[in-house]
Amino acid sequence: MQTQVTTPKIRVINPNTSASMTDLIERCARGVVAAGTSVDAVNPSMGPASIESHYDEALAVPGLLEEIRRGDADGVQGYVIACFGDPGLDAARELARGPVIGIAEAAMHTASFLGRRFSVVTTLDRTIGRAEDLAAHYGMARFCGGYHACDIPVLELESDPAAQQRITDACAAALESDGSEVIVLGCAGMADLCEAISKQLGVPVIDGVAAATVLVEGLVRLGLRTSDRGEFAHPLPKSYSGALKSFTIEP
Repeated sequence: MQTQVTTPKIRVINPNTSASMTDLIERCARGVVAAGTSVDAVNPSMGPASIESHYDEALAVPGLLEEIRRGDADGVQGYVIACFGDPGLDAARELARGPVIGIAEAAMHTASFLGRRFSVVTTLDRTIGRAEDLAAHYGMARFCGGYHACDIPVLELESDPAAQQRITDACAAALESDGSEVIVLGCAGMADLCEAISKQLGVPVIDGVAAATVLVEGLVRLGLRTSDRGEFAHPLPKSYSGALKSFTIEP
């Protein structure tokens, strides 16, 4: 029988270095957990200010993994990776003692429960290919009617007063063009917009931060974690050098 945990301790990791976005993510994550669940959000001190390219994703991963290591030392029992590219997800699963879920993974699976077809609305057009690749990897491509960009850079989601309406308009156009019934918002920086957009358009709108947080909370409560057998077993002992020396895995 699995050991059930009554007071999960969850950490949401924003892989970019934007503290204001981390604060937004934390508010949204705390708003969906059960009473008694501890949840906080952190961001690395090193890495890109926002993640909008493969280059950004690659350079975000070391800081993300450092936060996983710190979390394990702090007794964290489960993690959310709060970037829609799900950067470093497989590596994080190898390293973490508890379950790890990416927000794209969680949002797409959640959307598939609520309609036959969903549409993804993300930030920049250049990120659409990454969303397509993730949908295929997660077995979600058959549920996705289309991928759409509102062409708002991540860091302008907070500062552009027209951002919410532009995103809402992109969601409405996606529903019409794709014949979909559900919207997936493709950026953690959009996490606080779901309720307003859903109310205006009359369809479920999924924020991956909330979806992933609830899923991790459930796994922790069930006493479940990533399997130590096979691909996601803990990394093999190995030395690293140069700037990555601190990532050495001891025997």
